[in-house]
Amino acid sequence: MAKAKKITYTLAALAVVAAIGVTGRMWVVMDSSRSNVADDKVRLADFHSSDADAIKRGEYVMRLADCAACHNADFSGGYKIDTPFGALQTSNISPDRETGIGNMTEHDFFNAVRQGRGEHGFLYPAMPYTAYTQMSDADMHDLWAYFSVQKPVKNAIDENAGMKFPYNIRLAMAGWNLLFFDNSAFKPQSAQNDAWNRGKYIVDGPAHCSVCHTARNALGGEISSQYLQGGNLGTWYAPDISPNPHAGIGKWSDEQIADYLKTGSNGESVAAGPMAEAVEHSTQYFNDQDLKAIATYLRSLPASATAKPTAFVMDKTKHDQAALRYEVDCSACHGLSGEGITGMVPAFAGNTAMQNDPTNMIHALLDGARAPHTEGRPTSAGMPSFSWKLNDQEMADVLNYVRNSWSNEAAEVKASDVATLRKATDAGDKLKVPATK
Repeated sequence: MAKAKKITYTLAALAVVAAIGVTGRMWVVMDSSRSNVADDKVRLADFHSSDADAIKRGEYVMRLADCAACHNADFSGGYKIDTPFGALQTSNISPDRETGIGNMTEHDFFNAVRQGRGEHGFLYPAMPYTAYTQMSDADMHDLWAYFSVQKPVKNAIDENAGMKFPYNIRLAMAGWNLLFFDNSAFKPQSAQNDAWNRGKYIVDGPAHCSVCHTARNALGGEISSQYLQGGNLGTWYAPDISPNPHAGIGKWSDEQIADYLKTGSNGESVAAGPMAEAVEHSTQYFNDQDLKAIATYLRSLPASATAKPTAFVMDKTKHDQAALRYEVDCSACHGLSGEGITGMVPAFAGNTAMQNDPTNMIHALLDGARAPHTEGRPTSAGMPSFSWKLNDQEMADVLNYVRNSWSNEAAEVKASDVATLRKATDAGDKLKVPATK
């Protein structure tokens, strides 16, 4: 009996300690005292900043944070984001009183952007408050000034209507935050120079690079040990942007990094999919100093451990058929020797960016792709869909040919890989040739 009591008391003590730990952790996660620097009286719909300099700086912060890509150019929302837990629609963040954020005070705005707490409850981390939490008070004040002069747009959005149960219950995000949300402001590192600190601030804060380029666990939390080493993004793949020379950007110069972010192309790779949207709405507006700072920071990171891929050796018959198909369907743009068109069409020859995860190449073949329209490269090239023309095996064969030619070495792309993505993207099947009578 005494032994049983001892066990009971021990378990009770452990439970108390655990409860204290959880309570302490929740206190830290929920702490919004940083928002006290913001006004808590005047609502956005009633405020119109007259500080032209603050408004201009706020527009730049909006570009750094890529608000327009998800919330649309007029900030009326409605952009669909597919997640493993269901579909989200982005909210209306125009100053409309009824359907936007017009009833928010600056204090409310700070809480929403940096703590993920909106008018309807906890926000989902598809809105990257997990990164925005590092944004400075000065940037937040300027962003508020910028939104105060935007046009109100009436557009009612039910953001989480497409989420599956129980993920459509916003209160569940309190538990998610308890596990994964680091409610910390950015702290410059005194051992690093100004360029490095500015680069880290942009990458980890407003630009929220890790939100896409870092792998996530089963509950959607970022895996810190795989920071910026590539992650799935719906039916696209955000590649490794560590200095790994095989899978990442280790072979890119600082100028190539800056050029890619500024124009969408650097002579080797061309942005497509979600990254094309990011370039078009966000990174093309970054000033040269910030682009250099980003390159400085990314260059300083440890390279991922991803090894150089092992080449897949194709059957000769398939190889010859794929080579002919490439010449007929692909070479007009990508070149007979995979040389591409500088600034418009990605080169295949010696392109390490395409020799690892094949998701984006499969996606481009299935649904087509479009390069970003930027001031530096206003003529953005487009690629048509080939889902109507090639079946799963034919697409796999073409990709295996491309990924293992012209000094490239890559693992096999299987027909099943194409089939899985074809289904996920709702791409059509290859058209059947009508039987002749």
